[in-house]
Amino acid sequence: MINVTKTYLPNKEKYKQYVDEIYANGWITNNGPLVKKLEKRLAEYLDVKNIVLVANGTVALEIAYRTLDLKGYAITTPFSFVATTSSLVTNGIKPIFADINAQTLNIEPNAIEALITPNTKAIVPVHVFGNGCDVEAIEQIAKKHNLNVIYDAAHAFNVKYKNSSILNYGDISTLSFHATKLFHTIEGGALIINDDKLVEKARYLINFGIESSEAIPELGTNAKMNEFEAAMGLCLLDEMPEVSQKRKELYQRYKNELKGLVQFQEQNKHSTQNYSYFPIILKDEDEALRIQKALNHQKISPRRYFYPSLDTLAYIEPKQHCKQSRDISKRILCLPLYPELSEDEQLKILNIIKSVIGATI
Repeated sequence: MINVTKTYLPNKEKYKQYVDEIYANGWITNNGPLVKKLEKRLAEYLDVKNIVLVANGTVALEIAYRTLDLKGYAITTPFSFVATTSSLVTNGIKPIFADINAQTLNIEPNAIEALITPNTKAIVPVHVFGNGCDVEAIEQIAKKHNLNVIYDAAHAFNVKYKNSSILNYGDISTLSFHATKLFHTIEGGALIINDDKLVEKARYLINFGIESSEAIPELGTNAKMNEFEAAMGLCLLDEMPEVSQKRKELYQRYKNELKGLVQFQEQNKHSTQNYSYFPIILKDEDEALRIQKALNHQKISPRRYFYPSLDTLAYIEPKQHCKQSRDISKRILCLPLYPELSEDEQLKILNIIKSVIGATI
């Protein structure tokens, strides 16, 4: 089976060395030495001031909202993984959807401002498939209306914007280190926060709200990363150059072979790419489904990222309609992309896609 992604596992012997270290010191969780080491190395690697490691990308978003004391409404994108929206709802924040740009697939800045009301407290954009948002336009809107900005940067590991980390934009950016991501810690996530006081608050919020042995100032949760996960991250970080290069090669082959046959996501010209996903947009939903079916028949599993459009979720109130997001979500497929994907496997995928499209020309 060729899935849309496959977990990359680093050198086993190196991981075992870290496991031996964990067994020797008996420190498994609660901000252990490997978590501290990974935080330090990631801050340097990503060129960010502060990074707080957590249990997963969803709690990273939730901790971000709590750290900023968000209430009321937040303007966000309907074209994302469901956690972007569900994390708002579970924290009592109402998501208001601004439609996307049909070329970049990111939230459309021009659509944000018209939706701002006195109840609006934040903007929650997503760097979709690692493609940088128009961060400067969003920053201008946020400053004008005194809004917080929390970036869901789950896909934007190591993306640069104008030669510096895109993670430094907004009040907080969050990352996902799930096993399917470009960089992973089995499960895991992170918050990137420039304000040192907010960092301090986030650290006790992820530890049940405990500030010290005698002080529990706020309602917190258990969102800590453990040592085994940190060990995986430390191993994988050493191998990121090779992982990134292989992904780039696969990405470029897809793009070269499919140019003129499908629509590609338009990339932010000021941002770098991390080659974490390869989405294609077909002419209509029927073509997308026929390609998916043809690939499935050969035990190949692309993914309809992101379907359905989140403005269609039953639990969302008030009801909203985002035309572009609904249209793109029906026509998009993400193709298999991971370092172990062979050239023969990729060519098989390409030939099937070309065959289906060719039958409809």
